[in-house]
Amino acid sequence: MTAVRSVLIVGGGTAGWLTACFLAKRLGAHAADGVRITLVESPEVGPIGVGEGTFPSIKGTLAAIGIDEAHFIRECSATFKQGVSFRHWVREPGQPGADHYFHPFSHPSQRDGLPELLPYWLRGAAGEGVAFAQAVTLQKAIADASRGPKRLGDRDFVGPMNYAYHFDAGQFAQLLATHGKSLGVEHVLGHVERVDTDGQDMIAAVHTREHGVLKADLYVDCTGFRSRLIGEALGSPWRSLSDVLFVDRALAVQVPYAAADTPIPSYTISTAHEAGWTWDIGLQQRRGIGYVYSSRHTSDARAEEVLRRYVGSAMDGKEPRQLVLNVGYRDTQWVGNCVAVGLSSGFLEPLESSGIGLIETAAYLLGYLFPFGGEFAPAARLFNDLMRQRYERIVNFIKLHYCLTQRGSAFWRDNADPGSIPLPLQDQLAMWRSRPPTRLDFVTDLEMYPPSSWQYVLYGMEFATRLHPSAAPLDQWDDVRREFATLAQVARRAVADLPDHRRLVEHYLSRSS
Repeated sequence: MTAVRSVLIVGGGTAGWLTACFLAKRLGAHAADGVRITLVESPEVGPIGVGEGTFPSIKGTLAAIGIDEAHFIRECSATFKQGVSFRHWVREPGQPGADHYFHPFSHPSQRDGLPELLPYWLRGAAGEGVAFAQAVTLQKAIADASRGPKRLGDRDFVGPMNYAYHFDAGQFAQLLATHGKSLGVEHVLGHVERVDTDGQDMIAAVHTREHGVLKADLYVDCTGFRSRLIGEALGSPWRSLSDVLFVDRALAVQVPYAAADTPIPSYTISTAHEAGWTWDIGLQQRRGIGYVYSSRHTSDARAEEVLRRYVGSAMDGKEPRQLVLNVGYRDTQWVGNCVAVGLSSGFLEPLESSGIGLIETAAYLLGYLFPFGGEFAPAARLFNDLMRQRYERIVNFIKLHYCLTQRGSAFWRDNADPGSIPLPLQDQLAMWRSRPPTRLDFVTDLEMYPPSSWQYVLYGMEFATRLHPSAAPLDQWDDVRREFATLAQVARRAVADLPDHRRLVEHYLSRSS
């Protein structure tokens, strides 16, 4: 085996440059004895992203690669994200019952000496009609009041509430590129014309129009859906998820705020429609809005009507951008000396912002499983196993949002059809009819979403768990009722103490340099 001394990342964007930054920090690209990292990208191919939401893991990633929070917020038009507000996912507008639920990023309260609150909430201890997220966290009240998740004096990436960000995807890729080059990544602008293999599942060389042949010991495929290396050259098959997740199109548009001081929601707004759902993301100066839909259940023309109706007059004179979504993934994302990261490895619809989270995971795994001595096969087996299982679990989590709906159009009926629900999720739902989800239902290292996220969505979608009398000893009713009352009181104080979200963003802009 030959020691791995060089890495060639083919493709830029968020996938390529985030991987480059992480590997440069992890492998010492600046050091004389470090691993040489080169990124080649076409000068004509821009990022596919139209605006991005993230999961709280992004804070750790930014800190790990050395980008400070204020600089990131300024350069990427970023705002804070405390969760997702799901509107009309349970039932159509106008039907009796709650019209939305909230998936916050903060975990349910669990103070020393008190039991888990969920079983008591299921038995009504929080009061009639009090939503789970409202009962067990402060975050819904804070987000509803347009407050930010942290105080003006809090350190980078730290605050009373857990949070992620919304940002401009193109600006984020540019920030990562600048930062990656400062970390020692060699940047090559060139068109890839051909990829050579050795005939034994190994990349031998990449041919570019401008720079001729580029070679490395390890190759990272960040070429998007085209997957020039892992797919075209090495033939790793793609697993379609069209039988589980039906959306395959998106229409996206950017619109300005009505006024410069318009409040910015600190959460993604996801609104269900007849054949899919809209995202609504607030950045510093504009909103990014898109309709994700199934072409099997509606036409492109009707989809545009739905989007225009949702956006209103702010969309007058604007033409939305259409995206084709190839939902699926590769079971084998590391073949020989080639690793796929980003869209070349898989794509799950943008619900719950798994895209960048999967890039973070792949870059992290590659950095820590790095085959310094050329041991590709064992590292690849572990990488493939961990990534495949993570994809499987994310698919189940996304499907959970759809399959419990009470909506009646064909798109939603098909999503609730048991034939479209993966068997592991069917098994979980069967168990959760008599007990709530617990940490034992999940394998931490394989999950992107913690047990609390599953609980927020499950009970936001009004799933019925009927606790068996022997399921839990529920013998602290008075203590738990006081805790629910205390949380409601503390939430009111937090709303008064935390800054307005737009003011928090402007504070970070004023202190950045």
